[in-house]
Amino acid sequence: MNKFESTNLRTRFDNTSEGWLLHIYSGDRRLLCVLDSSHAWTFLWGVFFGLLLAVGWGNLVSYSPSATYGPTTIPPEMWID
Repeated sequence: MNKFESTNLRTRFDNTSEGWLLHIYSGDRRLLCVLDSSHAWTFLWGVFFGLLLAVGWGNLVSYSPSATYGPTTIPPEMWID
C-alpha cells in the first residue's frame, strides 16, 4: 500500500520559491490580504501598458484634423426652396 507523503502534494499556489510574500493584517490580527511578487509584476505591466496607451492616444488626438470649419466663400450651385 502506498504511504501518504505530504512532500508529494504541491499546489499551484505554492509561492515559497518566488522570493517574498506580504501579509496584511487588520488591528485584531485577522488576515486581510496577501500580496506576492506576481501581483507586483502584474501591477507594473498594467502601469506600463496604461502609459503606452495614454501616449498613443495623445498622439492620435493631436494629429487629428480640426473640427472647426470656416465659412464657405463658394456659393452653392443650386438653391432649394
